[in-house]
Amino acid sequence: MKLSRPARRATLVVHVTAAAGWLGLTLGLLALAFTAITTGSAPTTEAAARSMKLFADWLVLPLALLTLLSGLLLSLGTPWGLARHRWVYTKFWLTLATTAASAFALRPGINDTVATVSAGSPLADPTDLIAGPVVSLSAYLFMMVISVLKPWGLTRRGQKQRDQNRRASAHKPVDAKDVRQTA
Repeated sequence: MKLSRPARRATLVVHVTAAAGWLGLTLGLLALAFTAITTGSAPTTEAAARSMKLFADWLVLPLALLTLLSGLLLSLGTPWGLARHRWVYTKFWLTLATTAASAFALRPGINDTVATVSAGSPLADPTDLIAGPVVSLSAYLFMMVISVLKPWGLTRRGQKQRDQNRRASAHKPVDAKDVRQTA
């Protein structure tokens, strides 16, 4: 399946916008976690944790899923392919892993923190609150870098497909009507 040029461009805009939103949201979570950890005020800690919960409950998963699905559509609908280039394959698995971590580790951790500080107790382990956003931010920045640099070349599958395409095009007969004059 190949996407038409307008569909590919629209999907690319959606993908980049969702990924940038996810990155920005993670920076916001990091700032709120840092505020909750460094403040000496219990109401400020609770407000920061509640704000993190709001972001995690309403924004993280929709942006993560939109990034994952639009990236999957782009990889399957363009010549890059999902398993042809190592950088695309790496981005797919990292996006899948960070989406799962957001759903099954980040959100429950923030919910536990909100329950703890709402009960009037201090933060049990401040590193738990900041670790998720730090790991996520590192993964997103790494994925952004490999999207720009496109390192590592083709996968074995990509090499096989390239070789098959070369062999197939080498055996095509030349049609006199398709020959163009160059000068």
